Amino acid sequence: MQRFPPIPLTAIVAACAVLATADRGASQVPLGIRTASGLTVTPVYEGWYRNPDGTFSLSFGYFNRNFEEVVEIAPGPGNRLEPADLDGLQPTRFHPRRHWGVFAVTVPADFGDRTVVWTIDFRGERYSIPGSLHTDWEIDALEGEAGAGNTPPVLAFAEGGPEGAGPGGIWSQAVEAKAGEPVAVSVWARDDGRGRTGRATRSAIDLTWFKHQGPGEITFSEDSGEAPITGGRMTTMATFEKPGDYVLRVRANDASGVSSAGHAQCCWTNGFVRVRVTH
Repeated sequence: MQRFPPIPLTAIVAACAVLATADRGASQVPLGIRTASGLTVTPVYEGWYRNPDGTFSLSFGYFNRNFEEVVEIAPGPGNRLEPADLDGLQPTRFHPRRHWGVFAVTVPADFGDRTVVWTIDFRGERYSIPGSLHTDWEIDALEGEAGAGNTPPVLAFAEGGPEGAGPGGIWSQAVEAKAGEPVAVSVWARDDGRGRTGRATRSAIDLTWFKHQGPGEITFSEDSGEAPITGGRMTTMATFEKPGDYVLRVRANDASGVSSAGHAQCCWTNGFVRVRVTH
């Protein structure tokens, strides 16, 4: 497969800016000034990759310009995916600064030259980014980082169950919980143990849990555990502030030490858990 050089973040942000449909003066701050809050969020298209079944996955991330503020944008006109039948996969919580490969949209083998558009309309500014199967945007998220053969970790939500890898990852069956009462969420993880040089390095997979969607705060236990590269189970306790429908995201980083950044997106996998929280 033909490889392409990394696409600088500056180019991605510039592309997003071109698609903005509102005055962006309020969001521009001088270089060197760290603004804690009050700024906007831009969706980012990371690229697409091929799935073994012939479909394609389009990977998206975001850039929250704030250095401290965690932004919440509910699904709807201000946070939407188009076509409408794909809407609902995007996050509603945005942590400060740049986050790569937060979710992916799977499209059929005959998707052709159509696009998936993610729009965020927030604080009077609208940003839309289209994702397409243009050849310049192909990434090797599943096949291994170019030159190293490093592949992302593999996640499952049941021992011996279905597995997923890459930004699109895998979704679990729905979990039931009660507000204020911790619920255990487990994942099984394994990895090839390769680093950026293609050699075996450290022997653990790092997990980080996020609130992806939901109406209230979520508290995760500090000790989520680690799994050896030969495979293992990791469990975290999640406590939900209020009733409602939530989606948790777990990011598994592999032995390369790459923290969810880079063009190839070789080195991490997302897992998603739907949770129905009652009183």
